[in-house]
This record gives sequence, C-alpha cells and structure tokens, in this order.
Amino acid sequence: MLEAAGYRVEVRLSQPGHVRAIVEAGDREATRIDWAHDSAWRFMPPVRLDDGGLVLHEIDLAINKVLTLAGRDEARDFVDILHLHEHVLPLGAMIWAAVAKDPGFTPASLLEQLKRRGRHRPEDIARLALAAPFDVAQAKTAWRSALSDADEFIRRRPHEEVGCLYHSPARDCFAAPSPGPSLREQGLVVHFGQRGGILPRVADVKGR
Repeated sequence: MLEAAGYRVEVRLSQPGHVRAIVEAGDREATRIDWAHDSAWRFMPPVRLDDGGLVLHEIDLAINKVLTLAGRDEARDFVDILHLHEHVLPLGAMIWAAVAKDPGFTPASLLEQLKRRGRHRPEDIARLALAAPFDVAQAKTAWRSALSDADEFIRRRPHEEVGCLYHSPARDCFAAPSPGPSLREQGLVVHFGQRGGILPRVADVKGR
C-alpha cells in the first residue's frame, strides 16, 4: 500500500512478529516504522484512530514500556518511563499491573530489575531526537524518587490485588491508591486485564 501510494520502503529487519522499515517520500523526508505482534492480553481495548487503524490504549503502552525497560537498558525507554510516570500513571502502579502481563515477574522482582536502569550519560540522551531539553541530573533524581515511591506502593497493596489497575469511575481515569482510606472511600475500583482488553466497570468493586 505504501509503495502504491508513491513511497519507497526499505526493510531493515524482518523476523516473525517484528518488521522494521524506513519509509521515504522522495528525497524530502523519511521515518522508521516498526510493525510488531503484541500479546492479545491487555487492560484496555485498542483505540481506533479517526483516520483509520487501531493503536494500543496509553495504559497498555505504559505497561508494555515498563516491561521493555526491564528487559533492555535503552535511553529512549528511560525517557519514556519518566514521562509516563509524571503524566499517565505512577511507576508503582505500572509495576503492580505489569506482572499480570508477564507472570515471570513479581512486583518486587520487576522493581529490582528497574533499579538497575537509568544510568545514562548526557551523550546517550543527546543522540535522541527530543522535542524539549532533558536534564540528566534532574532525571536521575526523579528516577530515584519514583523507585522509592514504587517500593512503598507495592509493599502496602494487598496480594489479592496483584496485577490490577485502579480506576476512578468519577474521573474516568486510572490512578494509584493512597495509603489509609479504602478503595471505596477513594472512589476507586480494581480493574484486571483480559484477552482483548476490557472497559472498566463499577461491578468490579469487591466491597473494599
């Protein structure tokens, strides 16, 4: 389809479940595109774009990114996780949910793996095409704080909730519960993933 539309496609990687290509529009511009099979298990249904096609919900992207960072030490993944921690969901809540997608981890073991990440030098960050300046020293301070908060979070959550997200029906968003008040008092319900994803329901409340 791309070639029929006048684009030039150079395949750089082709293996089961993953294809990477450089797509060029004449001599004007180019972009790298990765096509990959993802697990059918997810927390939310895919999101349909207005101009066609489906993408993962930002919550599933965040969960995938946590597992990706645990498996490789790439500067771009570190930058992404800090952004997700600040703007989408706290790191502890991401770790807590991520173990449902990869049962090889417990929250504690996934956190320990992530503690080995984030040791990037300024030149590593400089190679990234970022839209805004990125302060490495500030980022490392923020990362240590995120890890510390995540450790506290996973220690205080009950074991029967492992692998879940926490959804606020009133605000229609996912959040990290505070210590002390019950989930009901905080207006939160547990939300587990399943094959294909599932929209949150108030019926998920279990009396807490």
